[in-house]
Amino acid sequence: MLGKQAKTVFLSIGSNLGNKKKNISLAKYKLEKNNIKILKSSKNYETLSWPDKKNPKFINVVIKIKTFLSPKDLMKKCLQIEKELGRIRYKKNEPRTCDIDIIDYNKMVIKKTKKLNLISPHPKMHIRSFVLLPLFEIAKTWIHPIKKTTIKELVNSLKIKELRTVKLI
Repeated sequence: MLGKQAKTVFLSIGSNLGNKKKNISLAKYKLEKNNIKILKSSKNYETLSWPDKKNPKFINVVIKIKTFLSPKDLMKKCLQIEKELGRIRYKKNEPRTCDIDIIDYNKMVIKKTKKLNLISPHPKMHIRSFVLLPLFEIAKTWIHPIKKTTIKELVNSLKIKELRTVKLI
């Protein structure tokens, strides 16, 4: 690993099935067991399930990590941890024990390719209160790598109705 630089990455972790807080704690534990250093973690935020609000509520956190893993290898590791925690993929946006998304990989702009099914920064993060609020909590100076907008401006752009659905727990 000589000469290889550690990358700063933000991950969003969510759960709306089973013991949600435990699922998030286990996801963090498994990340650290894979030589991924957690530098900061937000508090827990409870939000309505999206797009179907009838599904169980989510608990979400955002963590700041340091890793030597490439974007592709980090994504593989996150998917493996989701699976280890019981996530089964049937259809998009269904309830799940664990969801780990790469929000920002080292301020890099990564476009989806045939070899890499990853986009960074996350393409919908700028409109998701359950990502923006915990990200603001731990990274008040963060700037969106494409939009060149501060995290504060992104939070302020959320609709009041959207903000009211998020609860710090």
